[in-house]
Amino acid sequence: MTYYNRILKSGLNPNRRSLLKGLAASAAASTLALPGYARAQTAGKIKVGYISPTTGPLALFGETDGYTLQKIRAVLGGQLQSSNGKTYEIEILDRDSQSNPNKSSEIAGNLILNDEIHLLLPASTTDTILPAAEQAELYETPCLSSGAPWQAVVFPRGGGKQTFDWTYHFFWGLDEALNTFVGIWNGLETNKKVGMLFPQNIDGETWGNDEYGLPVPTKKAGYEVFVPGYFQPRTNDFSAQIAEFKKNNCEIIGGITYPDDLKTFVTQCNQQGFKPKAITVAAALLFPSGVEAMGPLGNGMSSEVWWTPAFPFKSSLTGQVSKDLADQWEADTKKQWTQPLGYSHALLEVAIDILKRSSDPLSREANRDALAATDLESLVGHIKFDGTTHKNVCKTPIFGGQWVKGEKWPYDLKIVDNSVNQLFAPQQKIVPIAW
Repeated sequence: MTYYNRILKSGLNPNRRSLLKGLAASAAASTLALPGYARAQTAGKIKVGYISPTTGPLALFGETDGYTLQKIRAVLGGQLQSSNGKTYEIEILDRDSQSNPNKSSEIAGNLILNDEIHLLLPASTTDTILPAAEQAELYETPCLSSGAPWQAVVFPRGGGKQTFDWTYHFFWGLDEALNTFVGIWNGLETNKKVGMLFPQNIDGETWGNDEYGLPVPTKKAGYEVFVPGYFQPRTNDFSAQIAEFKKNNCEIIGGITYPDDLKTFVTQCNQQGFKPKAITVAAALLFPSGVEAMGPLGNGMSSEVWWTPAFPFKSSLTGQVSKDLADQWEADTKKQWTQPLGYSHALLEVAIDILKRSSDPLSREANRDALAATDLESLVGHIKFDGTTHKNVCKTPIFGGQWVKGEKWPYDLKIVDNSVNQLFAPQQKIVPIAW
């Protein structure tokens, strides 16, 4: 497909500068092909598009991306040595999705059609990945993503039976996160009564679903489940939910919330004398800031774990293990490590491996074939699209964690459950919340 056909197919409205730029690139390519002109020292320039939510409500998920890009660019030094024996320039074009699905779609289209990238990397969150992946599939551009449960990237595009030619994803699944919650609770002596806390939004409806949400594995494991009415996000009153949990003598609370809502809920639990042994929620407890916002009440909160410095895997790109990466981040930024750090690195690590193995890194088709054939030990585990789960998916490890008082930082996240992935032993046993 020609440059102009791609522009017309995209529905985008390029400005005059973009069109002139395309003409200039075509002219330059024609000139270099003429006899007597000196060839460049490299075999050409590889362009990689990187999209992440660095601003907006999902910015904490993109907090580590700019830092990681800077480090990887320094490692590469602007060049890539290919297994085909050639040396290429490499440029990583990073863009901010602004936590907006429409913006992510627009950016992906521009990167593919105007910047003519050879590989697309939507870094994290469904709102960034899904629309970018749809553009990549439409315009036949290899796309590798991570940082969202794989079902959220596959099911909205046609369900588990739908496969794709150009888009691949590595991460754990919602079912594994739910089973991790149950694994955490199995580590405590309780009356097996679980109160569930869900917001009135798409996350709450997904996690609270009676066919595939958190109630399903919880009941299957022999727990009683109590689900009061869903709460409105940013509510300032959880009295109704707390009263229902107290009435049923729930010793465990599970669900999904965001940091402000969890802080309000936990504060009111304490005020109203409701003190469960475990509070395990998704989203709100991923980041240190969410736990620190609760002050002393943050101690003992639990959640799923994507990545921590305890992961033993080594980067194929830098040779670092996870602790090295976390220590470097903390020294450079003066901030505590955060879970997306490992995946920011792994996404670029796998991408570089793909381009090195590609028979022609300037060919989208060759890069797609190299992507599909990935078989790499990475910082977050073994990445291989072997079709076990889905043709376009590779599952990565997930563990259960508990926030405990830290030495260097107010709280540290320790792995307390490995029931879903037995790749390594927990760091410690879970303990009841010390109210």
